[in-house]
Amino acid sequence: MDDARPVLIYDGDCGFCVTSAEWVSRRWSGADAPTTASWQQLAEDGRAELQLTRQDLARSAWWCDGVRLEEGSRAVAYALMATDGPWAVVGRILLVPPVAWVAPSGYRLVARYRHLLPGGTPACRV
Repeated sequence: MDDARPVLIYDGDCGFCVTSAEWVSRRWSGADAPTTASWQQLAEDGRAELQLTRQDLARSAWWCDGVRLEEGSRAVAYALMATDGPWAVVGRILLVPPVAWVAPSGYRLVARYRHLLPGGTPACRV
């Protein structure tokens, strides 16, 4: 990934994922603020650089900040931690036990039923 800024990678075919990525990105600020990209927008060399397959990217959201590559609930946590205000605290809480122990299950539950959530469409069905 050429840009040195952190990036949240999401499913651009899913309305719920697009809505969620747009929501969190509106809460980032500053010249070095993270950015978002749908995995469908990533060039083959970008995927290769991240060492992620199409299946990896289709499975869940990813956070890449040059130091870490996080998946699922941890990706959401880091995206929230990059915001200003109370959402950054929510992100930190997602990484602290016992919440960190159950957050992956919560993420999988949301991912499984994202087509039924606000912004969800039939294309969101996994």
